[in-house]
Amino acid sequence: MKYMLVWVLIVGTLFGAKVTALQWKEGQTFSQYLEAQNIPLDVLNDVSKDDQKFLSEINRRHAFYELKDENGVLLQALIPISEVMQIQLSKAKTSNTYTFDIIPILYETDEYFGKIILSNNPYTDTLNTVHNKKVARRLSSALKGVINGKKLHKGDEIDFIYTQSTRAGKPYLLPDIKIARVRMGKKEQFIYVDEDGDGFSQTGKAVAYTVKGKKKIVYTKRVPISSRKSRFGMPLRHARITSSFSYRRWHPILHRYRPHHGTDFGARRGTPLLAVNDGVVSFSGRMRGYGNVVKIKHKGGYESLYAHQSRRRVKRGQKVKKGQIIGYVGSTGRSTGPHLHFGLMKNGRWIDPMKVLGKKSIKTSRLKKFTKYEDVTTTKYKNVAIKGVKENKAKLLHYVHDNAPCYVWEE
Repeated sequence: MKYMLVWVLIVGTLFGAKVTALQWKEGQTFSQYLEAQNIPLDVLNDVSKDDQKFLSEINRRHAFYELKDENGVLLQALIPISEVMQIQLSKAKTSNTYTFDIIPILYETDEYFGKIILSNNPYTDTLNTVHNKKVARRLSSALKGVINGKKLHKGDEIDFIYTQSTRAGKPYLLPDIKIARVRMGKKEQFIYVDEDGDGFSQTGKAVAYTVKGKKKIVYTKRVPISSRKSRFGMPLRHARITSSFSYRRWHPILHRYRPHHGTDFGARRGTPLLAVNDGVVSFSGRMRGYGNVVKIKHKGGYESLYAHQSRRRVKRGQKVKKGQIIGYVGSTGRSTGPHLHFGLMKNGRWIDPMKVLGKKSIKTSRLKKFTKYEDVTTTKYKNVAIKGVKENKAKLLHYVHDNAPCYVWEE
């Protein structure tokens, strides 16, 4: 399995077959894809009820791969359903039958060195030098707010270390900038980047920032909940988690790796299900494996999913409020007992709901104390802790002193 994709490429080369990277067509179903490839739809009979729901979760953000023989017959297809799992469709050697499976996506992550000499701006020069749009965007984001762009001049140098995952030799997933060094004339400044891609000029100690004011006024005001952890409410009261989110979970019955794009909550049949935030119902009906399903689109690119319902209470196109009852816990679809499978997507990508959901379902605002200052500058501090700062700085200086070449990606 570990070297399966490489083996496929080698076999394709030896026997005249060809591997092609493609983008999944918008709105195309898996059945339509099979028909387009002249594949008998009988292969769908071998797809378990557990796996049927993944047929509608094909990831269009990443390329899928086809291996075809010299006559254009599909020998194998690898189709992503998440960032780490994919559908494998394989043709038998001696017949026109195909097998279906879900397997891990194989990719490698390596460290790279970048060196940019400014002539325009950090983004444009990084793109023109490195030939990787994602690297250019991530580096520009890390420099923003730390380096004053007006002080950059033609001829200044930016050196940086980043990690990039690759799949079949091409960039895969977002790169992570680890550290950057900006040389402006005889001056240099280091930018330390955290796991979210935010850059800081200092780390491991307090970073100063100021609040201006002269007269201190403390007052209380009710404000909407907007923090990342409390923006959304819970989908049901007295929540009890029975299975957590995982891109790659070992299935105890099938004895295979399968993604679990959501969180399961144990509850009695008929327990009310609550909208986790204001939004518009984008789907209300039945889905393979999920049974009765309601999906709600929210602001900020979010879309929530409530599966296995005994009864739905909302219709497509209906506006709902946070905490509103949208259905009831059941066991429809592929389910071993009454529970809620709750999924959450952001910009078309499944994310861990528990990193977003709050602890209460209907709380939409809270009391917050505010302090106002007039004509006085008050200094405050916040701590910035980033792992591997010393090691990354030493690596970067080693690359610079050895005059290492900048890694350039194939266009």
